[in-house]
Amino acid sequence: MDKPMHDIVVITGPTATGKTRLAALVADRLGGEVISADSRQVYRGMDIGTGKDLSDYAVDGRVVPVHMVDIVDAGYRYNVYEYQRDFLKVFEEMTLRGAFPVVCGGSGMYVDSIVSGYRLIQVPVNGQLRALLAGRSLEELTEILSRYKSLHNKTDVDTVKRAARAIEIAEYYVNHPVDEQPFPVKNPLVTAVFFDRETRRQRINLRLKARLGGGMIEEVQRLLAGGVHPDDLIYYGLEYKYVTLYLMDQMSYGEMAQKLEIEIHRFAKRQMTWFRGMERRGITINWIDGQLPDIEKVELIISMIRS
Repeated sequence: MDKPMHDIVVITGPTATGKTRLAALVADRLGGEVISADSRQVYRGMDIGTGKDLSDYAVDGRVVPVHMVDIVDAGYRYNVYEYQRDFLKVFEEMTLRGAFPVVCGGSGMYVDSIVSGYRLIQVPVNGQLRALLAGRSLEELTEILSRYKSLHNKTDVDTVKRAARAIEIAEYYVNHPVDEQPFPVKNPLVTAVFFDRETRRQRINLRLKARLGGGMIEEVQRLLAGGVHPDDLIYYGLEYKYVTLYLMDQMSYGEMAQKLEIEIHRFAKRQMTWFRGMERRGITINWIDGQLPDIEKVELIISMIRS
């Protein structure tokens, strides 16, 4: 095909929308490779609950390479700063090889860190500042934060904890200027797969049932037996949280399945809220109807790349 007009394609969207297979098909057409943007697929041994679906990367006898999967041990608490740092290394290496990057995943913060064009820096805890802010009301913290910057991002001040952290970050930036080196992703094409709410609910429910019956519980048992602390699995949320609580006899199987179903639906809603927030900040997301056959989705994305 002709040289793409975009230097990267992102395929995102809420959970259970078939992003992985679509990304593999698009990457195969472009002679490219997939870079995961999933906050839990980075962990080794966490396969079923994170939906790695590695078989989806096999296309017509070829295996599409995938990056940013299985890069840290379960139990570690990977963060968005580390993700952007590691992503940039992979992106630059692929660029040197001429492999086209197709980013795939539904972790909004991770996707945002790629397409927003700013470099993240790791901001350490400022104990002295936190002590000064302790006990302040949300209104007081909001006023303090407004001295540092215009408050366009309202999520910075939706809780006391978030507001205090935002002040901590803003104070760090004052004394540690951000690296002005240009961000290497220049012209991303951002696409997202969507289904209507009821279809999405059905897909989530079917997938959850398949995971619980297809080794999810045994996967969590192996992680616990391998030394991963229950608190760390609970921290990862969703399947890992509730299956761990079930295995620790803190809830019945039925209660676990019911709560998990509710929480995954809530998670999908939060994902959509994040994507809408990206759009409000000026990031164009090209929404693709999930009901289309895969071949039509692929052709649609290819046509966007060429335009």
